[in-house]
Amino acid sequence: MKVSGAIADILRREGVDVIFGYPRNAVLEAAAEAGIRPIIVRQERTGVHMADALSRLTRGRRMGVFAMQHGPGTENAYGGVAQAYSESVPVLVLPQGYARRLAFVPDNYNASVQMRSVAKHAEPLTSAAEVANVFRRAFTQLRNGRPRPVIVEMPWDVLAESAVACDYEPVVRSRTAPDPEAVAAAARTLVAANRVVIYAGQGVHWAEAYAELRELAELLAAPVTTSLEGKSAFDETHPLAAGAGGAAIPGQLRHVLDRADVILGVGCSFSETAFGVRIPSGKTVIHATLDPADLNKSVPCQQALIGDARLTLAMLVTACHEQLGKPRAVEPVAREISDAERAWLSEWLPLLTSDEVPLNPYRVLWDLQKTVDVANTIITHDAGSPRDQLSPFWKSTAPLSYLGWGKSTQLGYGLGLAMGAKLACPDKLCINVWGDAAIGFTGMDFETAVRERLPILSILLNNSAMAVELPIMPVATERYRCTDISGDYAAFARALGGYGERVTVADEIVPALQRGIEATQGGQPALIEFITAQETRASRL
Repeated sequence: MKVSGAIADILRREGVDVIFGYPRNAVLEAAAEAGIRPIIVRQERTGVHMADALSRLTRGRRMGVFAMQHGPGTENAYGGVAQAYSESVPVLVLPQGYARRLAFVPDNYNASVQMRSVAKHAEPLTSAAEVANVFRRAFTQLRNGRPRPVIVEMPWDVLAESAVACDYEPVVRSRTAPDPEAVAAAARTLVAANRVVIYAGQGVHWAEAYAELRELAELLAAPVTTSLEGKSAFDETHPLAAGAGGAAIPGQLRHVLDRADVILGVGCSFSETAFGVRIPSGKTVIHATLDPADLNKSVPCQQALIGDARLTLAMLVTACHEQLGKPRAVEPVAREISDAERAWLSEWLPLLTSDEVPLNPYRVLWDLQKTVDVANTIITHDAGSPRDQLSPFWKSTAPLSYLGWGKSTQLGYGLGLAMGAKLACPDKLCINVWGDAAIGFTGMDFETAVRERLPILSILLNNSAMAVELPIMPVATERYRCTDISGDYAAFARALGGYGERVTVADEIVPALQRGIEATQGGQPALIEFITAQETRASRL
């Protein structure tokens, strides 16, 4: 067996059943020989995005793996790895490398060096005898602690060598719990507070702490808000749900957060970003996170709980219950949230129900939510306007039914996420919402969805412009038309073998969506293109 075959065998033992990639990389062929399905993409970045989604939707049980060619292949993949690092997603990245004698020659791209800043761990495989040790370290980093990409660079001459016989056992996964004394102190603070708000992040997803989050919220009668990455960790139709926030946020979120006296952040980094929720100053903050590097990074905290979100929340439930005795009344808090939401929503209903032509994008997404079975749908946005027009209004009801992101905002991310989601959850309707700018970055990989039989529903909002940039580029637009873009994307989808339809009037939104869903049910990826107004308004509070 060659080293490439030994690596494929290790992947199989670690539960990997699909590998994303772009040739040449010897591990792709070896994986196929080992019964691991290779999925070949049109652009490396999209392949990393697909691996990202597979890891997210399976909580790392089916680890996303991406393999690519040395040199240009690794260079093209960099953006996808950087995005996964930003969003704290574990992905095993396997770049083929230059032969060992060339690895450090100037101008040769060395992935284990150049990608180190966007990886939790990066290491070259320099000896056939070290295959098991290198991959044991890699999977240990992927399955333990803060989830982030891991790089194993594989020089082409090493891959061709004969493997050294070795016994490889899948790595263990560990969890850590916070200091019991710190939990008791945090519980005292929560019980004594007048207005507790829980801010839940993506760590709740990774820990599968959904039941514990709900139990603590109902015990304390505490509103629950989430980051975009944490969206769908709490049923947003629950009376205590106050919505998710990013660059655009719902009014009830801002209402409860600004009036809180204690904010419990759980499974979140509290990173300061233009695409996240602004945490108000002057509050008592309890920060529960897996990574102590998050503490006081952007938001000062008065108390800290370091550990797995599920273990942390379970301990807090026990400690708070001992002090409270019985749950607090939910109804007054629920009524306050509902009143704040109703007042905010009344300002947006004219856009959400608009019959104007060109179509208002808010109307398209409002009708989309009413057309699909939300609980059996996985939806993601793209950067810019699609994210801001979707996230405040879409109410997720089931865990991981919304793949939110935004700390890094590269265009074109959503298509790969939707395809990876469909691979992970074939029985779900998987949707990506993007604009006519985003499709220019990764649109050719719609052909990958066709070729690999991944019937996603792609919602394309076409306003013939880089709309977010219009207010900041008025002269460039008027004088040189710098923000103008164009295309017939429905025809593009049909040319690639998918279902494509263009919609221009409000009465056709729902029927077109139904036809697109029907196409996906028949195994065909669908792209519905909506000709929309250049809407730049967003709920920024």
